[in-house]
Amino acid sequence: MITVSEALDRLFALAQPLDTEEVPLLKAAGRTLARDVHSTRDQPPFPASAMDGYAVTRANACDTLTVIGESAAGHRFDGAVADGQAVRIFTGAPVPPGATRVVIQEDVTRTGETITIGDRLDEGDNIRPAGNDFRKGMTLAAPRVLTPGDIALLASMNIARVPVTRRPVVALISTGDELVMPGEEPGPDQIIASNTFGLHALLTQLGAEPRLLPIARDNAASLKTILGLVDDADLVITIGGASVGDHDLVAPVAAELGMEQSFHKVAMRPGKPLMSGRLGNAMMIGLPGNPVSAMVCGHVFVAPVIRAMLGQGAAPQPRRSAVLASPLPENGPREHYLRATLGPEGITAFERQDSALLSVLSAANALIVRPVRDPARDKGETVDYIPI
Repeated sequence: MITVSEALDRLFALAQPLDTEEVPLLKAAGRTLARDVHSTRDQPPFPASAMDGYAVTRANACDTLTVIGESAAGHRFDGAVADGQAVRIFTGAPVPPGATRVVIQEDVTRTGETITIGDRLDEGDNIRPAGNDFRKGMTLAAPRVLTPGDIALLASMNIARVPVTRRPVVALISTGDELVMPGEEPGPDQIIASNTFGLHALLTQLGAEPRLLPIARDNAASLKTILGLVDDADLVITIGGASVGDHDLVAPVAAELGMEQSFHKVAMRPGKPLMSGRLGNAMMIGLPGNPVSAMVCGHVFVAPVIRAMLGQGAAPQPRRSAVLASPLPENGPREHYLRATLGPEGITAFERQDSALLSVLSAANALIVRPVRDPARDKGETVDYIPI
């Protein structure tokens, strides 16, 4: 068995960043920016009013000025402002040449085409300089997962099409005679397939393009048939059949089909029977069949692999620290990922850690990471965890 860290290193060696494609700006949210983009313009492209009011050359208390025109957003005043003059102006409108300040409308009294400035002026000139937000050529640096704020910025930069990393195509294959799809009527010895659905949701959340393939039954012919459907997948994930039992056929069948195995078995709980390699042009990961084991391995291994494929860097899942709300016993010889809840009092591991308990996983929002042979921990001590 190898360590979790060693397994990640070998997975990253197999996970190559994918090629780039351009997508319309409206389709870019949540995608990974593949290369730097640069603004084509200044923002704002002209000095703009920050308030509704009057553009003037200077503002002295009790001055009376003549209103010579109006400047609105999208409709500038075609002229300049001289001493003794004012231009009615609205928020976002271009400030006419000659004006050095916008007096807010609350600080003036208007009578016909003249205004009188009050004796209590607000502070500031209320003008946003040209390029106050950003200048032409400003860079939005890659890689980054594009947020709604980024999309608004790109629009303002006049970027209509965005270079992003292609979504990894992931083929998901459950294995086992005992499985039926949700909605079907299981036989007396069967259960409902759940792993591929949880992983499908995780992969979608990560920005991949998961594809659910038919269930492979516990015979070599069925598994070969389903593996033959992976088509253009960048990553093939099998669930179940990765151990060494009589019905665990993934490793030998994949080897028969030409898989170059990288590793098999990791010193962790849950999830020891994990394997990986390359099958044709695709990377392959064989996950354990226990539902919690598959999902924990999804968070610990699959998520970093997808991020690496998206060009976001080769790094383990980010860890955070929290204080224990209840004590923990000594850990054993494998790195342990405990389902836990993080709350105001700290982090608490569930008492039941069986790898078949999806109800516990559903209630958890964190995985406490216990190093190998980690000593007993008291309430109030700090531990690392992975948010889920």
